[in-house]
Amino acid sequence: MSGWLGVLEILGLLLVLAVLLLLLLAARRRWLSRSGGTFECSLRLRTTTPGAGWVLGVGRYNDGRLEWFRFFSFSLRPRQTFRRGEVRVVETRDPDPVEAVSLTTQSRVLALELGPRTRELAMSEDSVLGLLAWLEASPPGISSGARAS
Repeated sequence: MSGWLGVLEILGLLLVLAVLLLLLLAARRRWLSRSGGTFECSLRLRTTTPGAGWVLGVGRYNDGRLEWFRFFSFSLRPRQTFRRGEVRVVETRDPDPVEAVSLTTQSRVLALELGPRTRELAMSEDSVLGLLAWLEASPPGISSGARAS
């Protein structure tokens, strides 16, 4: 009988730990959105396999930068940062069928040129419009990188 009690204690501790981790993720998400300007956004980290490499995350506008955070992470620092003056939208497109499995419904894929490199973001149509407006609304002296495709 005491063996079962030990197993139940361990399962109870694991359950409490899982709940604490979920609460920590929720608190992190709340902290990220406290300044406003956050939206769900997937980033393609690997481009070696066609249609693969998408990671769910949260985008946040912050002082002339677009910061991207992994959704399931405890880090308070952005994984990627895009400066407004260095970003140029090369194209927008619908995800291909292989990509659509990894992305949220109604996502649009944006190819962003960041100097010599290119990154792909996927987000809702409303978030695309918000990003394009944010790029167009750059302060005087900073070139706008938005371009309709």
